[in-house]
Amino acid sequence: RTNVDAWLTEKFPNLNYRIGFDYIGEMNKLWMDPSSSIGIPTSFVVDRDGHIAFIGHPAELDDVLPKVLNGSWRSSYEAKAADAKRIAHNQLAAREMSLTGPIYAKLEPAMQAENWTAALLAIEEGLALMPDSFDFRQIHADLLLHKLRDIKTGMPVMRELVEDAIDKTSDAVSWMALALNQLFDPTMDNSHLPRAERFAMGNELSEQILALNPPNGDGPFKYRRYLPVAQYYYESGNKDRAIELIEVALKSVDRLGPIPDHTKQYYLTPLLEALANYTGEPACHADLCVAPQKKAPETQNAVTS
Repeated sequence: RTNVDAWLTEKFPNLNYRIGFDYIGEMNKLWMDPSSSIGIPTSFVVDRDGHIAFIGHPAELDDVLPKVLNGSWRSSYEAKAADAKRIAHNQLAAREMSLTGPIYAKLEPAMQAENWTAALLAIEEGLALMPDSFDFRQIHADLLLHKLRDIKTGMPVMRELVEDAIDKTSDAVSWMALALNQLFDPTMDNSHLPRAERFAMGNELSEQILALNPPNGDGPFKYRRYLPVAQYYYESGNKDRAIELIEVALKSVDRLGPIPDHTKQYYLTPLLEALANYTGEPACHADLCVAPQKKAPETQNAVTS
């Protein structure tokens, strides 16, 4: 509790409401479990009559609270539909967690110990249970390509991942950006991957991502999804395009509105690192500045050889 008190004092010195702490799991036993709630944070709103009027993510409170206060929310069709949707979603997530939990219990210690063979066995067991799990498939590709460097097995796995990401009808941009990051993460050494195939997949994914989430559009998460796209263009020799995309991504952070400084720094730092490496000069945004690394990422004039 001492650490939590110190953190609250530092981050929120002017709180005008009380905070309760649960050290023995009563919130899980009496509130979370009976309401089919599994995610954190979860808000419970109690109305003037002492009834639970709303259960859900705090981000929804701006819309819900006025209706709770004027008494129109609890018995409304909107409230009943939202709660039914929440329960169905959480029950599905709970079933998935019952499958993934034992897999991660094997996977995480193997990854921490850098026992890649054991990690591969764990993730293959997970894929046998949940072959469509994108998280498992992404980890599978990473293990094969970057940890074990089994290119013969890993490249077909990566190609299938790319094709399925492009064919997704929902969350397509998210899937494609994560797949592209396996090939063009600026923090990773990808020199061991077959160049022609890597750049072919990179081109295909980058074009699709920009078509679905264009720089001049209002699509979300550019600050996360544009980094591997920019890296693809940079390594392809199109430095101007790479810089342009990083600048768009930096502006998208500003449009997030008021967020904690440490969160903003978390989003800005990799973008500024990339920009500094692309230009060879320090990159700054607001009060944050990053110097270029001593060794800039490799650029390619073209996908030759």
